[in-house]
Amino acid sequence: MSNFTALYLLLVVVTCFRITVCLLVSFLVPAFTGSLAQTALTPSSPWGTWFIGTIQLPTGPKKWGGFAEVQGRANGVFSQFFYNELKGGVSYDLDKNFTLTLAGGRYATYDYKVLSDGPLNSEKRLWEQLIINQYLTRLKFEHRYRVEQRWFTFRDGSTPFRSRIRYRLNMFIPFNHRTVTEKTTFMSIFNEIFLNPVGPTFERNRLYAGVGYQFDKQWIVQLGWVNQTNYNSATFDQGVFTPQLATGKNNIVINLTYRIKRRSTSERLPTQPD
Repeated sequence: MSNFTALYLLLVVVTCFRITVCLLVSFLVPAFTGSLAQTALTPSSPWGTWFIGTIQLPTGPKKWGGFAEVQGRANGVFSQFFYNELKGGVSYDLDKNFTLTLAGGRYATYDYKVLSDGPLNSEKRLWEQLIINQYLTRLKFEHRYRVEQRWFTFRDGSTPFRSRIRYRLNMFIPFNHRTVTEKTTFMSIFNEIFLNPVGPTFERNRLYAGVGYQFDKQWIVQLGWVNQTNYNSATFDQGVFTPQLATGKNNIVINLTYRIKRRSTSERLPTQPD
């Protein structure tokens, strides 16, 4: 390899790293500082709980994989359960750093005070997704791009349709190994933005930080914190300006993942499908 070629490759690597760091800072810093202020908007129940159980079929020699997941959420800490998800999908590796996914699920929201009355609304969702992975020695980055189609059924009989675009930047840092493998303790930090093509354009922000442990090739457990903030767009009606509103909530996240055994030699990031 010539000196010119080596210099060119070095410049490419440095540029990619700088872009990734800038994106990480631009997403995480505003979201983190904003989440601290927004949490006060829900003082009656500032903390909730998310339980996530996932079964993954890792991609194998023929590049096909998949997942199934069940999720429950509570309005309080281990109390006031009001929401559940059941979803699954198939994936295909274009190569080791690019993965396509087609998935769908059912989502239901209840009034936690009267669960027996049935869901306030239910949703059927379909999405298409692209994941791009970057491995920078000990730092691992995952870029996830998702387009969703959403069909709702509300208790009053209305059935609206909505679409949404999501982008998530996820960073993994293994502590006791250079890769996330057996007997590895790691940290995961991500920020995800939710965009609505109809409006409000900036619909939601989700910021997560947590630690995890991969016991072996099959079992992974993660414990973390997530702040989810929903936004309503500003309006100007009959001479009255109503500013944009934001409601945020902190949640404890407990995630257990089981991977079905499959022959592979590549590193698998402990990503959460949700």
